[in-house]
Amino acid sequence: MKAIRVYQHGGPDVLAYENVELGDPGPSEVRVRNRAIGVNFVDVYLRSGAYPPPQLPFTPGKEGAGEVISVGPDVAGFKPGDRVAYAEALGAYAQEHNVPAHFLVHLPDDIDFETGAAMMLKGLTAQYLLRRTFRIEAGHTVLVHAAAGGVGLILTQWAKHLGATVIGTVGSPEKGELARSNGADHVIDYSNENFAARVREITEGQGVDVVYDGIGKATFEGSLDSLRPFGHFVSFGAASGPIPPFDITTLARKGSLYATWPLLPNHLARREDVLVMSTDLFDVVTSGAVKIPVHARLPLSQASEAHRRLEGRQTTGAMVLLP
Repeated sequence: MKAIRVYQHGGPDVLAYENVELGDPGPSEVRVRNRAIGVNFVDVYLRSGAYPPPQLPFTPGKEGAGEVISVGPDVAGFKPGDRVAYAEALGAYAQEHNVPAHFLVHLPDDIDFETGAAMMLKGLTAQYLLRRTFRIEAGHTVLVHAAAGGVGLILTQWAKHLGATVIGTVGSPEKGELARSNGADHVIDYSNENFAARVREITEGQGVDVVYDGIGKATFEGSLDSLRPFGHFVSFGAASGPIPPFDITTLARKGSLYATWPLLPNHLARREDVLVMSTDLFDVVTSGAVKIPVHARLPLSQASEAHRRLEGRQTTGAMVLLP
């Protein structure tokens, strides 16, 4: 079968498309024929070495959707032909993948494979951010950075569905229109506006209840300045680079703020949470409350181009690879 392999850390060119042997699924594994594969910034971090992979070489990719081919020993609940999707299972950039059954869920019939592949990692991230890290309720005001991105569009729609007022930051007028069309009440173009100052204007000096920040270094200080007293700074990515070390008393000086960086693997550590969180995600998608926009589709062989687009901020919504 064909797969992407990474033998050394580096830029997109280190993504090698080649023949790979895949053994039978082991205990608690399910062999899945991928019909679509999600592309995420964590793939870039692993490829570049910003996040260390388990070993070199490795196959990147953490989410996909397809059909069960076979099941390993001790696996219950799945059989050949089942439509499935998964997240947090490294090795997705391949035609077939032995997926730990722990992370595998049945894909509802009314969700197609491309949508399933595009929604699992990003959608489950949005689920734990909105429902577990800081539980959004009607009346909250939230700031979503990169509101036209893959996670950002889901966060914006879901938060609006829950009754929040959503302020989104974007990098261009085109992305601003996309964020608005997906539920953002206010849009700030951070390429020519001071977003923290605009947030204060929009909220009449009060600040927001929570900031969801996947940008990192470039937005950290402004994010803190956008919060009301006792507000929550929630970091979940570092697209602009890691947040530098800071004096924790800064949180006190800026209003006794809370700051956290939750990780999806921690939230998916228990099988029951995988199922509950996935059901919550599927419910908002199948109801139409949250739409999963797939704005780019590339062959698996063009994974390097997918990474160039992602790192070059040339993407909106989700991007999938097709084996």
